Amino acid sequence: MIVGQKVVCVDDKFPLGIEKFYTALPKKDVVYVIREVKIGVNMAGEPGEVAVYLVGLVNPKSSKAPFPERGFNAERFRPLEEIQEKNRARRGEGEAKEELADAISTFSE
Repeated sequence: MIVGQKVVCVDDKFPLGIEKFYTALPKKDVVYVIREVKIGVNMAGEPGEVAVYLVGLVNPKSSKAPFPERGFNAERFRPLEEIQEKNRARRGEGEAKEELADAISTFSE
């Protein structure tokens, strides 16, 4: 994931109490633009998680040095292009099935 990339939230299930740390959370199936990507920490405070920061969602800074803004795990998002390709493939499969059904019904008449 890179700055400026459009992504879709695929997981908006956050642990209870998360609102103590965030003022803005992403919503599933909504398109966002990445404004920053960093190595962050997980909910247990362990480093190594890729964190994304989104245009339009600004959150409070962490209370732990170096006091970064709280981001979101990159695994909660998929590139918009990937989602669009999957949707096109699904539509294509549906259209192919309809064509096959039409051909079968025409043949059986």
